[in-house]
Amino acid sequence: MTSESGVVGDSANPDVVLVGGGIMSATLAALFGVVAPHWNVTVFESAADVAGESSDAWNNAGTGHAALCELNYTPAGPDGRVDPAKAVTINEQFQVSRQFWSYLVRGGMTGSPKDFITPVPHLSFVTGEEGRAYMRTRHAALAAQPLFEGLEYTEDAAELADWLPLMMAGRDPGQIVAATRSAAGTDVNFGALTRLMLDDAATRGVTVHCNQRVQKLQQDTDGRWVVTVRDAVTGERRTVRTRFVFVGAGGGALPLLQAAAIPEIRGFGGFPVSGQFLRTTSPELVGRHQAKVYGQAAVGAPPMSVPHLDLRLIDGDHSLLFGPYAGFSPKFLKAGSMFDLPRSVRPNNLGSLLGVARTELALTRYLIGELMQSRSDRHATLTDFVPEAQEHDWEMITAGQRVQVIKRDPATGRGVLQFGTELVVGGGGSIAGLLGASPGASTAVSAMITLLEQCFPDRIPAWRPALQEAIPSYGRRLSEDATLRAEVRAETMQVLELNG
Repeated sequence: MTSESGVVGDSANPDVVLVGGGIMSATLAALFGVVAPHWNVTVFESAADVAGESSDAWNNAGTGHAALCELNYTPAGPDGRVDPAKAVTINEQFQVSRQFWSYLVRGGMTGSPKDFITPVPHLSFVTGEEGRAYMRTRHAALAAQPLFEGLEYTEDAAELADWLPLMMAGRDPGQIVAATRSAAGTDVNFGALTRLMLDDAATRGVTVHCNQRVQKLQQDTDGRWVVTVRDAVTGERRTVRTRFVFVGAGGGALPLLQAAAIPEIRGFGGFPVSGQFLRTTSPELVGRHQAKVYGQAAVGAPPMSVPHLDLRLIDGDHSLLFGPYAGFSPKFLKAGSMFDLPRSVRPNNLGSLLGVARTELALTRYLIGELMQSRSDRHATLTDFVPEAQEHDWEMITAGQRVQVIKRDPATGRGVLQFGTELVVGGGGSIAGLLGASPGASTAVSAMITLLEQCFPDRIPAWRPALQEAIPSYGRRLSEDATLRAEVRAETMQVLELNG
């Protein structure tokens, strides 16, 4: 990978500047390689290497969010019914990602697909009569959807002992349990995938500059953006001018978009949430849990805090992660500043921030409770999932920093906390940024295609054939086309080596 400080070729006036070396910028760089291969694209990453923040394998659960197991994508309504619409949409988006990754692998992206994606069953698990009733309803709603074909359901403890031996061992035989299982799940190493994509982009002329922090974005009178960059090693500053800027800097996106002074960012704020996981590398424990299992969130907990026990396959090593345990830090990035949150407060978003402070009291209480937990308290939470878990087998690790989106509700004018991602486009389509968290990386391709459509609408007709070659379902829905669905599934499973 190119990792430079100096100006190379025409990089003083690139067509595109991508801020941040994570999965979003890597995806957009790859898409530009498909639709505009002659454009000059430059990436600026503030750290010494790419994929060091939220895209890093240890900073996320690597679930490959396809809504197969995440219960927060299928909440029950007041009448107990489960609407599968959001789950179907997220699954569609993940299928788009898989198609694009398959296209890149076919095109010669080096490395085996096993370096970044591996089949791992996805399960949802609940206890109690209320949980079982919900799970039955959820299964019925999802099983009727073509994208969730093959989703299994059981409430039989003996069958669950076969599915989840580690979780069922030592469990009260009188406890009501229920679960669903999908064999279509995967474990994704988004850090490895990001590096592979950027390495591949570099072979096509994309320049990746590390240790380069973008400090200022200012639109010139001719519509171009002047990007001020500081070298983290030498302290030297320089500027480049570009026609288009994408801010894919994770939690660092909000301050940069605010600095760009685009009207579209007015009213937006950020609520940082940190996370920790318990991890074990015990071969005996890992061997008894070959799955990713999601449970139900505590009352008042944000969706990113849904408890889950995940098999992780990272750089050839196997481990289990349990969590997350939420915490609070004012940093917007793991390597950020303690002043990130206060510096993000502006007159135009103060109302949104105060509004959320008033309305999200349950979340505040939840975070305070999490921060006050002792190690033994956290172990007790683990034993809800793994009754026979021994404290000495597990270590606590710190995961990535997330910044949840706070925005102004146009209807009420009040601030609302949004659990998801938000694409902000300004400057007449010349600048865009992505805010928020889950499902994030798993739906990166869909998010970046939406960016192309919003920022370059006049070019889409000419780009459509290339996009359809890279993503056969582009412009269509797999859930509505059985023939296309079968073709895409067979192709992606073969190319990504997901057949076992």
